[in-house]
This record gives sequence, structure tokens and C-alpha cells, in this order.
Amino acid sequence: MQIGYTMMCEQSGPRELVRDLTMAEEAGFDYAVISDHYFPWLDEQGHAPYAWSVLGAAAQVTSTIPLMTYVTCPSFRYHPAVVAQKAATVQLLSEGRFTLGLGAGENLNEHVIGGGWPSADHRHERLVEAVEIIRELFGGGYVSRRGSHFDVDSAKLWDLPDQAPPIGIAVSGRQSAAIAGRLADLVIAVEPEEELLRYFAESGGAGKPSYGQLPVSFDPDEDAARRRAHQQFRWFSGGWKVNAELPGTAAFAAASRTVTENDVAGQIPCGPEVERHLDGIRRFAEAGFSHLALVQVGGDQQPDFIKWAGEELLPRARRL
Repeated sequence: MQIGYTMMCEQSGPRELVRDLTMAEEAGFDYAVISDHYFPWLDEQGHAPYAWSVLGAAAQVTSTIPLMTYVTCPSFRYHPAVVAQKAATVQLLSEGRFTLGLGAGENLNEHVIGGGWPSADHRHERLVEAVEIIRELFGGGYVSRRGSHFDVDSAKLWDLPDQAPPIGIAVSGRQSAAIAGRLADLVIAVEPEEELLRYFAESGGAGKPSYGQLPVSFDPDEDAARRRAHQQFRWFSGGWKVNAELPGTAAFAAASRTVTENDVAGQIPCGPEVERHLDGIRRFAEAGFSHLALVQVGGDQQPDFIKWAGEELLPRARRL
């Protein structure tokens, strides 16, 4: 299993995200992912810079660490033709280190354009059409089409990398896993559910990489780690079928008002004990994931976490 580092836009400003990534590369993380949000999940997190600008800077200050969106939605805030252009540019800037992670989106981020929030079936239809457009543009030449959800009029990418970015698709159930199996080069999930990988494999994804993500809260003081995890990550307990539907930070605060510190600590490894964090990593390894990106809770805690991970956690995680 390869262990990645998460640049979480919801909890850090753009300069800090780039700074932390350079430290993660030096510490030996295998790859890095970045969230693409217009809003944080909770007011306490307090940030939401533009991920694609951060990626451009990240590509220039690093030299070896692979980069990935985890994930961007190509079907509401962005037209898929624009996503294809952005992805091709980042692939060029990073000299072939970029992977385009895509998802069907969350109301939290996509409502800002005023188009409402349709059903999951409708969102999946839009995602499929968007991926088809992006693939076609990656192939070069002019693209024109009149689709059910998107029109493209004589679009062409004038700066294309020799190797198009691989495309990953985020999944949370059988339907999305089937889409990923048909259309994606890799699958993305945030829960260690072996069933999701099985659906993906049965739909055409057998043998392809699988990327997971695990929030952790490292701190020499376990009580401080637990408090911070509860303050900033209690939204996580709702599950993705709920998280995709809520419209703003106030809704996430209301939905998580009864979530206790113990509830959060039961889902997120907290404190300084390496073995506790390894237990979380082990769940993804046993489910069959080939890659796992860690999310350290708290923007201010990134430097300490990266140093500790490089010295203590990563060497032991790779021996699992």
C-alpha cells in the first residue's frame, strides 16, 4: 500500500497548503491529494481556497511527489471542457505527475451556481457525460456534441501532455462503483468497504488501483487530539449519502450537534500512539486498497504531523 498526504483546502490557506506539501514530499509520502471545495464542512475549519491554483503552485515547488484531485466535480461548478483544460495544464506543469480524481459532487459546494441540487441518479448521468467529454478532449482534435446535460461547441485543448492524466472516480455505492468500473482508470472511496471494490471490479475495474482516505488526529496530547477531531471533523460521522445532500456549514453543524467526542474518536485515530493509527490504515489494507491518503485534522498541526509521520508512522505502515 502506498501512503499519501492530503492537502485539505477546508482547513488551511493556499500558502500553507503549498508549504505543507513540500514538507510531505521531503518526509517521504508516496503521493498527495487535494480536496476541491467552495465551502468548508464546518465554520470551525475556516478555509476554502481554489484547489486548481494551489495545484499549479504545488507542481512548481515539488519535483517527485504525484498529485491528485480528491475529488473535483466536473458537472456543476465547472463545465467538463474546462476541467479537461485544467487537468491537462496541471499534467504539463507537474511533468506527468497528475491524476484527475472526479466525483458527482456535494450540495455544499455545487449549490453556489444557483442550479439547485438534483437526485443522485441525475448527478450520475451528468458525471458519465462529463467523463466522456473529458476523455474525448484528452484525445486531441476538435470536440462538438449536443448532450443530455452538456453542449460542447468546437472545443480543443491546445496544450496537451504526451500522457493524459489518469481518471479516478469516487464511489459510495453500487451505482457509482459500476460507473467507475466502466469509465475510470482507478477507484476512489473514503470508507474501507471491500464491497465497493468488488462492485468496481465486477464492472470492469479488476486489477485497477484503489484509493482510500483516512482522517487522523495526531497530537502528543491525546485529549487535545480528540477535542480537535470533534471540533473540526464531527461532520464526518454522517456518511457520504447524507454529506452529499446538506447545503452549508450550518446544516452540517445542526446534523452533527449530538455527535460526541467519543463518537468521533471511534472513527478517527487520535493521539500519539502509532499502533492506533496503524489500526486505521490496516482496515483499508485488509479491504484491498492499494493507496491510502491520510488527512491530519487541523491546519496548524500539519508540520508536527508530517515530521512524526515521516519518522514514526510511514516506516511501520509500509511493513503492514
